[in-house]
Amino acid sequence: MKRFGLEAQLEDLKQQGLYRSRRIIDSPQGVRINIDGREVLNFCSNDYLGLANHPQVIKAFQQAANKYGVGSGSAHLICGHSTAHHALEEELAAFTGRERVLLFSTGYMANIGVISALLGRGDVVYQDKLNHASLLDGGLLSGATFKRYLHADVDNLEKKFKPSLLSSKSMIVTDGIFSMDGDVAPLVELVAIAKQQQAVLMVDDAHGLGVLGKTGAGVVEQFALSQNDVPILVGTLGKAFGTAGAFVAGSELLIETLIQKARPYIYTTAMPAAVAATTSASLKLIINESWRREKLQSLSTQFRQGAEQLGLTLMDSNSAIQPILIGETQKAVAISQRLLEQGFLVTAIRPPTIPKGKARLRVTFSANHQTKDVDALLNALEQLF
Repeated sequence: MKRFGLEAQLEDLKQQGLYRSRRIIDSPQGVRINIDGREVLNFCSNDYLGLANHPQVIKAFQQAANKYGVGSGSAHLICGHSTAHHALEEELAAFTGRERVLLFSTGYMANIGVISALLGRGDVVYQDKLNHASLLDGGLLSGATFKRYLHADVDNLEKKFKPSLLSSKSMIVTDGIFSMDGDVAPLVELVAIAKQQQAVLMVDDAHGLGVLGKTGAGVVEQFALSQNDVPILVGTLGKAFGTAGAFVAGSELLIETLIQKARPYIYTTAMPAAVAATTSASLKLIINESWRREKLQSLSTQFRQGAEQLGLTLMDSNSAIQPILIGETQKAVAISQRLLEQGFLVTAIRPPTIPKGKARLRVTFSANHQTKDVDALLNALEQLF
């Protein structure tokens, strides 16, 4: 591998403070986890509703594993599509108010699969500059003309539409909640532009599902947006749902097209049926236990108020994602390490995940956090800053 210069590349990443290392967790996911033999308060998980280790969810998984086994054995289109998969798809369709749902093994695969199946050379895809990497990669993989607009800037997006491109198939793609900033996309305005320009709007609501909306159906529920408004809705199951996998929700025609053309769906072994059955149990908790969303909002508000009193630079977020802007990469890494030494796991987010000069501490909350946990983090931050 010498000719590839890998050693020099890795050393360069270390010098820039961009080298990534895995931490080994020896406990279930939760607000308290064990790392290297010690317990720490976890403020960087996407398990927003605290369902990843919920007793009812665990029991559902055990029962489903006894019924379906562990592996699914094959792709959905061969012999891997079980009654548990089919039931979950129907439940998620009803939950999101869409005609039909298609399960994918990961959110990354869902996003790549949708965009590359629907667009090709001669088409145009418009993407927010801060979209998740999977959305950007899907756009590049499709071969369509790729246009990026300034973050959440609908005026800039409108300027990207050129008369010469009006005859092309076009798609506007955005996150619902932006994972590294925590802000919500201007969906009402995006819906209007998409209809005006005869473009299809695709929303990846990975961080909104379960968290936003009266029943937890995410940004589409919060803004009362129909299938006609948002024809393509993507959601992940490994965050607020506490399980694994992803889905695409939309019309009967959309889902049938993806079954025939989305390569990550066609050529991938189906998620284990036991995981699908477990997700059905999670979905019931999401719908019925609205207190989890209410508590999550309360904790986020408590943190924002405390952080502002400390003079910390927060980002424009009302979600469970509350980044503290640091700026310099090395400084963000150092603060994250010092917090870990004091028993708080808060990840430093660095380029290329975010732009240069925008390094931050990504603080996330769970419904299982307590007010005393938030106070403890604020006290630690006060000492450090």
